[in-house]
Amino acid sequence: MRIVFMGTPEFAVPSLKLLLEQGYEVVAVVTQPDRPKGRKRVLTPSPVKEEALRHGLPVLQPERMRSEDAVAAVAALKPDLIVTAAYGQILPKGVLELPRLGCINVHGSLLPKYRGGAPIQRSIMNGERVTGVTIMYMAAGLDTGDMISRVEVPIEDDDTSGTMFEKLSVAGAKLLGATLPSIIDGTAGAVPQREEEATYAPNLTREDERIDWSKSAVQIHNQIRGLSPMAGAFTQLEGEVFKVWAASLASDKEKAGALPGEVLRADSDGIAVQTGEGVLLLKQIQPAGKKAMPASEWLKGARLNPGTVFGGEPA
Repeated sequence: MRIVFMGTPEFAVPSLKLLLEQGYEVVAVVTQPDRPKGRKRVLTPSPVKEEALRHGLPVLQPERMRSEDAVAAVAALKPDLIVTAAYGQILPKGVLELPRLGCINVHGSLLPKYRGGAPIQRSIMNGERVTGVTIMYMAAGLDTGDMISRVEVPIEDDDTSGTMFEKLSVAGAKLLGATLPSIIDGTAGAVPQREEEATYAPNLTREDERIDWSKSAVQIHNQIRGLSPMAGAFTQLEGEVFKVWAASLASDKEKAGALPGEVLRADSDGIAVQTGEGVLLLKQIQPAGKKAMPASEWLKGARLNPGTVFGGEPA
């Protein structure tokens, strides 16, 4: 059993660890090229590469998996099975047809809902109460392959993308361990996805991060949770970007005549802001040019008067 593992972020690391802990022969790891990171733009390996190197595994990092050289490099490994988890590139037909047992993917949603690159973030942003992991055979389409197994994981009120990535990565690894024996012995089921139930979770854009204060407090709260701790949601204050990393639904009553985005109070509890429906309390914020901090800490040295309105275009 020669397995090639493909993955990139922290989400994929538990699945790679499980394969190694259970004694499977991982002949190589394929991950994204090292990318610049941080303010100093230091070239940094992916979490999967770091884990692979800790175990002395060969690592391939093609810029384009669709290139002839990349396909040839994977073919030379003669894999019996390819396991992917948040690899970040679509596999070409030439790779999908290589292993005799096929290519399987550990996907962070309950397919056919939330196909695509940002299923965890968008599940939270859309107010879902339950998500999960699906293990599927990979096909030419975007997360369209037959489903083999799945597990549900609840989304709690205080969950963020960060906490859900961790929960789902662990759940996915456990599911992978339970599913592999049936794939290897040929008894695994393959349930086609119902296309009429399919929804999509495209990668996030800058516009997805912008807070629209005309939406309800619940919707904005879900947006903030879904974008934390990766990109972060943002608004504008005096023409500059003002990020919001954490918030809660406030008990404050809406103020008659107040505009969406208007500050109702700013004190040791945080910053209470009127929305299109309800009041949102900003708890963890990041003003332009500063580090993330509790709103209460920032207010000790900053003046934010009631009546100030968040929003508008940044300078």
